[in-house]
Amino acid sequence: MWPNMFDLDLSVAEKILRPVIVYVFLIVGFRLAGKRELAQLNTMDLVVLLMIANTVQNAIIGNDNSVTGGLLGAATLLALNYAVVRFLFAHPRFDYLVEGEATPLLEHGEMNRPRMQRELVTKAELEIAAHRQGFASLAQVETAVLEPSGVISLVGRNPRPVETLTDRLEAISAQLVELKAAVESRGGG
Repeated sequence: MWPNMFDLDLSVAEKILRPVIVYVFLIVGFRLAGKRELAQLNTMDLVVLLMIANTVQNAIIGNDNSVTGGLLGAATLLALNYAVVRFLFAHPRFDYLVEGEATPLLEHGEMNRPRMQRELVTKAELEIAAHRQGFASLAQVETAVLEPSGVISLVGRNPRPVETLTDRLEAISAQLVELKAAVESRGGG
């Protein structure tokens, strides 16, 4: 039993090549499938991702169920991903090809239906994204952008000015001075 845990059924070269092929296929496949598959998961999207993981498992490990084979496959995926991320960081043009660009879905408060249809994003999904980001409705949203990562970023109409901690502390201090003055004027001083 113990020796079989570490004996490879496949060659080391094949154990390295299999994850590389699957990795490249999935990168291209997810790029072609669209940004939606990356972050805005609904139930069907999650089921597809789980099924893909199960489907490609055998393509990565083959008939080899050894610990050594699994560790070699995992190490290959980690090393490949590290190399790809470093390469894309150093080469923005290739990063753009792999990641794509942001897609405006809502501009000046108006839905861009052709882009929403191309990205398969419904009005209901936009409303959910708005609620998650603290907006009561889409009427409060000026722009909505589907980022290359699949996240929908929203900017509200008439955004509040950024309030710093110092501004807030000064406002609280002013309120305390007013309360103290009110208490003293009532004779509680």
